[in-house]
Amino acid sequence: MTERVVITGLGAITPIGANAHETWGNLVEGRSGIGPITLFDTTDFDARIGGEVKNFQPDELLSAREAKRLDRFCQFALIASREALADSGLVIDESNSEDVGVLMGSGIGGIITLSDQIEVLRAKGPHRVSPFLIPMFLIDLAAGQVAIATGARGPNTGIVSACSTSAHALGEAAEIIKRGDATAMIAGGSEAGISPIGVAGFASMKALSTRNDEPERASRPFDAERDGFVMGEGAGVVILEAESHARKRGAHIYAELAGYGATDDAYHITAPAEGGEGAARAMRIALRKAECDPAAVDYVNAHGTSTPINDRLETVAMKTVFGECAYQTPISSTKSMTGHMLGAGGVVESIFCIKAIEDGILPPTINYENPDPECDLDYVPNEARQASVDIALTNSLGFGGHNVSLVLRRYGAGG
Repeated sequence: MTERVVITGLGAITPIGANAHETWGNLVEGRSGIGPITLFDTTDFDARIGGEVKNFQPDELLSAREAKRLDRFCQFALIASREALADSGLVIDESNSEDVGVLMGSGIGGIITLSDQIEVLRAKGPHRVSPFLIPMFLIDLAAGQVAIATGARGPNTGIVSACSTSAHALGEAAEIIKRGDATAMIAGGSEAGISPIGVAGFASMKALSTRNDEPERASRPFDAERDGFVMGEGAGVVILEAESHARKRGAHIYAELAGYGATDDAYHITAPAEGGEGAARAMRIALRKAECDPAAVDYVNAHGTSTPINDRLETVAMKTVFGECAYQTPISSTKSMTGHMLGAGGVVESIFCIKAIEDGILPPTINYENPDPECDLDYVPNEARQASVDIALTNSLGFGGHNVSLVLRRYGAGG
């Protein structure tokens, strides 16, 4: 019998909280983390707003060496990993280090360090480029640094699939456990792309909101006046364990990762396939693996980027999968508050699903003010809602046509 995979620890650092607990509290209160960008001068930029991690002082949370020699995305990954491990109570030592792995991803990695060092190269020449440039910007070094910091010597890799990165990380980490190559995995994603080149690049694609005068109202998924996403930053990490391992050590089990579906559109570099076909297939695969009927899903955390195309086609995909039940299934996009955390979004939104199961609260989609006739489902508008949640589904869709769906189930709720 295939080993079930459960979640025993949560960690996060986001635009709305310094940890998972604070993030969840602000989320259910409907508090936006979007504001004017402070990390660089945005005077000449079309998009001047973002979801920054507030009051971030790495030297207060990390050693001096870590604060100096890690890119911001790696700093976030390390902080969230340590929180998740502490929350889980999992102690890594010589007795189990080879059975604990790390699967950590990022959409664009250390773009801040890379950009800064390109300027050093241009201004001062090649001999002044930092010897830490390569290990600071490589995406896989998030997983590597977490392993060094925690002593986890099991399977270890970085994963990259744009905005579906950390959802892939959770799904693939679960598969590693199921095939017996690890008893526990530190899994998640991290992103720190709010930089001049990052913002300029997305803005040139016309992907970002330019509602600069109303930053807290700019991310408005499924609203008829949405005009693009708002870039966010931060990290999310969960501890996944084989059920038998978690039970043996008496761990608190938050939920079961019951289903994982991954597909590709094979259609376009940035646009979803017409009809949301790839996203619909990912949802169906995840539900099939969880042995879950669509009608049994109590809550969906949508990808919901606040872009005109994504929100319309994701709505179509959910109608395809859920049929008439789509109109009775509560759906929300928490990107309305966190912004789009890119490669960290999938895991953070999985944490929100887990907390919805634990606390019986559906987080809202804030800024939903003008109904779009093509987005006509129940998006839990503007205020959190009390509801019993046994099964939650979350979607993550990335440039390149990547689609991931995860089914999170209350532990012991069947299946």
